[in-house]
Amino acid sequence: MINPFTKNRKYLYIYLSVWLLIILIQAIVLNYYQDIDLLASLTDSAVFNIILAIIGFNMWYVLRFSVRENLSTPDMIINHLLTAASMIGLWLASGYFIVAALESNQEDYLEFLNSSLPWRAIIGVFFYLVFILLYYISLYYEDLQQKLKIESRLNNLVKEAELNALKAQINPHFLFNSLNSISSLTMTNPEKAQEMVIKLSDFLRYSLSHNRNEKTTLRNELENTERYLDIEKVRFGKRLKYISNVEASSFEVQIPNMILQPLFENAIKHGVYNSVEEVLVELNCGIKDGFLHIRLTNDFDPEAARPKGEGIGLQNIRNRLQLIYQRNDLFEINMGKIEFEALLKIPIFNSHEQ
Repeated sequence: MINPFTKNRKYLYIYLSVWLLIILIQAIVLNYYQDIDLLASLTDSAVFNIILAIIGFNMWYVLRFSVRENLSTPDMIINHLLTAASMIGLWLASGYFIVAALESNQEDYLEFLNSSLPWRAIIGVFFYLVFILLYYISLYYEDLQQKLKIESRLNNLVKEAELNALKAQINPHFLFNSLNSISSLTMTNPEKAQEMVIKLSDFLRYSLSHNRNEKTTLRNELENTERYLDIEKVRFGKRLKYISNVEASSFEVQIPNMILQPLFENAIKHGVYNSVEEVLVELNCGIKDGFLHIRLTNDFDPEAARPKGEGIGLQNIRNRLQLIYQRNDLFEINMGKIEFEALLKIPIFNSHEQ
């Protein structure tokens, strides 16, 4: 794992700047309060702090190794004590011999150097604790970020699996009805049966080609809806009348694919299927207040048995919108005396982001 101070050039500059400041401060303190020669003060401060900065930088790899070993608490304490003793011993010994060699003619300074070793050792302990604290915070932060990334990937996988499961419930339901109709038409009207097979093939090709792409334009979705309605018109003939009013600005809005087909399937199932007269299915689409508003209405026979609750298709729409947009106020259904209304709102800003 990369040292935290080399991950980002800015962190390295900060690290070097802090040590430069420490060198200057210590040199001033030695010169002003200890009456050490300015050159000797600068030499002392520079040598000891540069060595400490190098040792501190490399402590990361020692600490990372001990963490990977997954040591017990007593072993961890012993490990830190030995590391601290080694670090401080190496620091004092190397600094002492280098500075003593450079300032061998300064007897007053050499006397000060010998007497300063105890408090330098205390400073070494302090810096060791600071390094350990910084590195443990860095390790904790990296582990936390890693866990968050893994959790995010798992959530995305779960979300994708749920969406795929919901879409998988739509296609077989429609396919079952269409195949039943084709089966009947093969005996009564083979030409229409052939036409229906072709349109069904186009519809399923669209569905399969969009399984991995969660979004498509309203234009593409409406084209696929037209295929679906063409299939159903073969079944119901003049009993199904469809009109649409779509604002030109709405066509390129991104919406979840296969989100409209269950609405039309519900309208046909509970409107056209139970009626012997012409039933109007009307679609209106427009943009308002940052949402694409989709309104689908259909007539129905008030004397026919009304379905209880929501069908699987409508519930799938509600669940998919909740999973994709993390909102539960985007789908609404209203049943009047002779008209059923489904209202769908697609957040336009979300559709561009995802």
